[in-house]
Amino acid sequence: MRTQKNLFTAEELERLPSNGKRLELVKGKVYEMVAAGGRHGYVAVKIGMPLSAHVWQLGLGHVFAAETGFLLRRDPDTVRAPDVAFISSVRMRSDEIPDSFIEVVPDLVVEVVSPGDIRREVEEKVKDWLTAGVRIVWLIYPITRTATAYRSLDDVIQLSENDSLEGEDVVPGFSCRVGDLID
Repeated sequence: MRTQKNLFTAEELERLPSNGKRLELVKGKVYEMVAAGGRHGYVAVKIGMPLSAHVWQLGLGHVFAAETGFLLRRDPDTVRAPDVAFISSVRMRSDEIPDSFIEVVPDLVVEVVSPGDIRREVEEKVKDWLTAGVRIVWLIYPITRTATAYRSLDDVIQLSENDSLEGEDVVPGFSCRVGDLID
């Protein structure tokens, strides 16, 4: 139920008609996300496919697509939907995956940055993910053919198209050259 300040809860967000648009909830306020362009979707799949194959082959956990909402915080509620996310099977079993928003914070989040994205809003997403407990956030920039890997706001690595995104201890054995995601 909404508070006096008209803040929405995660449960109210789930009941809202989306009209074909992706909705996120940030500190109780609903934000309508503009549909992503072709390059954005292409790059999201180019990282999601090899990540999924690696995770499933080794039984490491679960990979989720862009429409999946993750409840990061309560009162006021925040629900974010990354382009790709991974949760370890140690933290969530297959039979625990809900039909509603997932309340387990992902171990890894991938965000593909589109030309129209506002830098401050992208930085806010990264901060929300890391504050909630995400262990690695990857930002992929198709236009500049670069990526940024965050372990924290102070542990940030800039990657060129010839560098590799590494799963490190979060997704052991996973590696993908940044340029391969854009070609």
